[in-house]
Amino acid sequence: MASNLLKLLPSHTDLGASPPLHHPNVHLQHASSLFSKRLHPSASLVSSSVGRIICSASSTRDVSSPMPYKSPSSREEAISQAKLCLSTALQKPLNNSPPLPTRKLKKLRHPRYRVEIPVVDDSPGSLIQLALDVFSDLSIRKKVGKPRLLILWPSPAVADSARQAFDSVVNSDCVSVTSESLSSMDLAVFLAPEVSQLEEMKAVTDCLYPKPVVLFNPKWGFDEENDFGRAAESFVSSFEVVYSFMGLEVRGVLSKKRGVVLKCVRDGVVSGEGWVVMVEEEGNKEELKMVTTFKRRPSIAEVENVLYNLMAANSPVTKSVKFISDLVSTVTKRKAKK
Repeated sequence: MASNLLKLLPSHTDLGASPPLHHPNVHLQHASSLFSKRLHPSASLVSSSVGRIICSASSTRDVSSPMPYKSPSSREEAISQAKLCLSTALQKPLNNSPPLPTRKLKKLRHPRYRVEIPVVDDSPGSLIQLALDVFSDLSIRKKVGKPRLLILWPSPAVADSARQAFDSVVNSDCVSVTSESLSSMDLAVFLAPEVSQLEEMKAVTDCLYPKPVVLFNPKWGFDEENDFGRAAESFVSSFEVVYSFMGLEVRGVLSKKRGVVLKCVRDGVVSGEGWVVMVEEEGNKEELKMVTTFKRRPSIAEVENVLYNLMAANSPVTKSVKFISDLVSTVTKRKAKK
């Protein structure tokens, strides 16, 4: 996840007569520093930005279908969910390495995964602790021996600090890592990389083929990727999200709701899971209900639209405005007929 996970990025608009693309009586508040020992399910969650995508009628499914997973209620639960999703996705590529391509055999898809977990801050100590919690005992196995894991940090200084913190994995950085080191690894993780490192990341990823690569908490927002240029955007988009969630707060005129946008691929089949939007139950803030899903990662505008419609349906102010608007429309039509 990006710095958007770690910083407060409020979105404010003023109440207007009709909802534009970003609806005026909806506020998406991206909260920070809210993963304590126990986080109430309805509390504001640390968030990521999400990017532009075309929304169509086929992008959502029936919300009455069973919810496949729940929003994490604590930092520990979020880490546990992410570890399950990642380890399940990695199990097959770690144990069934594809043969190298020949003239008759096309180059197979490179297993690349993306994980985004909210963190309290983006300090080296916080990131190292998160990496320790996730990767020191990740449940991944090979047919012969334990997989050799390489974590590539955004700088040599952070890599040095990580070496002092735990040695169950190999800690390095994109500049210092050698081709010999890469060839001896079974799996590599880019942890909190910067946009400026994309070219180096691409070179390292190509060297690692066909071994799996993980993009973990990148320091850019998903919505920024459209501005990377075709080559860089194509590279970043080749990493399939296996776990991500974003905390939301929508504010109406008289009320507010909290919720999350979540993707959690538990069975290793990335294409089989969508992005779920969940909000507080009416009258029961301890429960979150699913209001819609997206087949692709939704933009802020799309999530905002869903939450606006939900708030509008339950807002007495909005209902009054709708009633008056309908009345005026009816009167206008009658006059037109005359």
